[in-house]
Amino acid sequence: MEPVRAALGSLPLYTGLKRASIKSRGAHSKANSMDAQLRERAARYGIETQYHDGFGQLRTVGPEVLGRLLDALARERPIEGSVLPRSIIARGGAGVRVRLELPDNLPVAWEILSGGQAISQGQTHGSEIALRGELPQGIFSLRVIAEEPLGQRRCEAPFIVCPKEAYQGDPGRRLWALAVQLYAVRSERNWGHGDFSDLTQLIDMAADQGAAGIGLNPLHALFEGEASPYFPNSRLFLNPLYIDLDAIPEFAGRAAGLEQEIAILRASARIDYAAVARTKTRALEMAHAHFRENATAERRAAFDSFRAQHPFPLAPFACFEFLRRRFGAPWWEWPEKYRRPDPHALDALYRSEEARISFFEYLQWLAHEQIERCCARARDRGMPIGLYLDIAVGVRSDGFDAWCDQDAILADTAIGAPPDALNSEGQNWGLAGFNPLTLEQQLFKPFARLLQASMQYAGAVRLDHVLGLCRLYLIPHGASSKDGAYIRLPFEPLLAVAALASERYRCNVIGEDLGTVPQDFRRRLQDWGIWSYHVMLFERSGDGQFTPPEAYRDKAVVAFGTHDTPTFAGWQQALDLQFKRTLGIEPGETKEERVRALDALRRNLDARGIHALDFLSVAKYLAPAPSRLLIISLEDLYAVGAQVNLPGTFAEYPNWSQVLPVHLEEMRSRPELGAVAAIMRAAGRSFS
Repeated sequence: MEPVRAALGSLPLYTGLKRASIKSRGAHSKANSMDAQLRERAARYGIETQYHDGFGQLRTVGPEVLGRLLDALARERPIEGSVLPRSIIARGGAGVRVRLELPDNLPVAWEILSGGQAISQGQTHGSEIALRGELPQGIFSLRVIAEEPLGQRRCEAPFIVCPKEAYQGDPGRRLWALAVQLYAVRSERNWGHGDFSDLTQLIDMAADQGAAGIGLNPLHALFEGEASPYFPNSRLFLNPLYIDLDAIPEFAGRAAGLEQEIAILRASARIDYAAVARTKTRALEMAHAHFRENATAERRAAFDSFRAQHPFPLAPFACFEFLRRRFGAPWWEWPEKYRRPDPHALDALYRSEEARISFFEYLQWLAHEQIERCCARARDRGMPIGLYLDIAVGVRSDGFDAWCDQDAILADTAIGAPPDALNSEGQNWGLAGFNPLTLEQQLFKPFARLLQASMQYAGAVRLDHVLGLCRLYLIPHGASSKDGAYIRLPFEPLLAVAALASERYRCNVIGEDLGTVPQDFRRRLQDWGIWSYHVMLFERSGDGQFTPPEAYRDKAVVAFGTHDTPTFAGWQQALDLQFKRTLGIEPGETKEERVRALDALRRNLDARGIHALDFLSVAKYLAPAPSRLLIISLEDLYAVGAQVNLPGTFAEYPNWSQVLPVHLEEMRSRPELGAVAAIMRAAGRSFS
């Protein structure tokens, strides 16, 4: 009987386990259902719920991350229920047929709106609208009004009328340009940080040698003391550290008392951004005070005109700069009335603090005046490109752009990269990107403003991490870099807006398309006239052989490296491997592999009758490429060993702080610039 009792005695336990299992299965089923709903909703909002990381490993995004990204993206922005596509593009003067999610026999009225006013309209019965191609280029809104049985249904979507491709310049012309980190220029007159007067001299030197332009680091406004030009406070405004004090009418000859500080800044082996900012700010405040008290009527009128006609929110920017200094905290910790750019609160603030706030408007005016003089000099010299400006991929979350347009910027997430060979933990770049839903709802104005801010001064712009127009890897604040997800952006409409702005400003667009990109991505860029970016260091086959430059794309920019890679001298001497090992960073390459790479390059050079292994040989090797623009960096030209920026480091390495070893005044008398210019001239790349 014991066995029977034992068996009977076990029944309650077994039954209980079974009931618990049934209950668990029910909860699990409910959780699965909720998880499925969350993933379905995420997919509708363009969040990829699975992705392959840099190792090819499939990663599934967790529900908490999806929920936080949905909260950031969607906020009161339902996307369901529209009868229109998300965006409509009419390209190259062609008409477009717009498919409507409506029954075929329903009466529909439509109109195209510009600034709220109808510029074209019509009616149809059916599920399609045919829009003709003779409309002016621009970004409009297409509104449809459908007469449904239960009443009218109104929907709107962006309607972009754009050229077939971005501006191309002279398609048969191959050119070259000098690249410089402008802050790194040393001269006998600047204050330890390159400025716009230095740039004017560089333009003259480049033009004398037949270079089509000057490639520059981003000139975006930064927080004072910030070194990285890719960590902007605002991409709409300029960095006042590039202002030449001696070129300001209100300051000329007024440096008394600052001479010792200026001398120390000039003599420094590295740029002390905090000290430069302190000294220049003191001097700029003196200039502003003198302007307020003694400016001529002509200067006052020019300043007032600048403020009145500025295309971007200049007064809110000036208020923001004042407020962040007053409170010394991120904008979301400010008093409630200032946490958003409320016009009434800012107007009252401006009136009460006009003298101090107008200082920041004055700085933007000075910077604009001086960079405009650089542009004018490049035009006078006949340079086909002039300035070639870099545009950062995002903005800092606590900066002006994120505060000013909180709907358009995803300030509670950071752009980064999933785990890959460079960083097995993933990367968090600390930058906030655009909200794709808001971009559509605001008719892509935030992106158009971003392009205008640089294109107004440039003959070419480079979009850093151009993959960000297609998708961004976003990490919720506080999460690990591994715990992010890709969100899809309206790629084709953004390319259309870029083409539209490019044609308007006659400005070439270069997409930094390095690394692993989705299939067909580069072909689509090329189809829209966006130039690719060939970096010789990365143009290698699986067995380590260098791709012949003759095989590079024609719609492209060519360079030996970038600010994130070793200089030629550093690469040749394997200094980058030494730096990384010293800092405990995995180099990603052995010394033996570097030796093999150098041997591979030497063989390629020998095959072309180039028998030296130096940077001028590399320039000669790259010059015949069919690509439209070849970039020669001053760091390579003057054999700088240390790279400009070492990704994955912060305080351990002097990123963005190294100065050029050759003074600006010495460059004309040295042989390097003339030697590379002769190579470019022989290859047919000189514009003069």
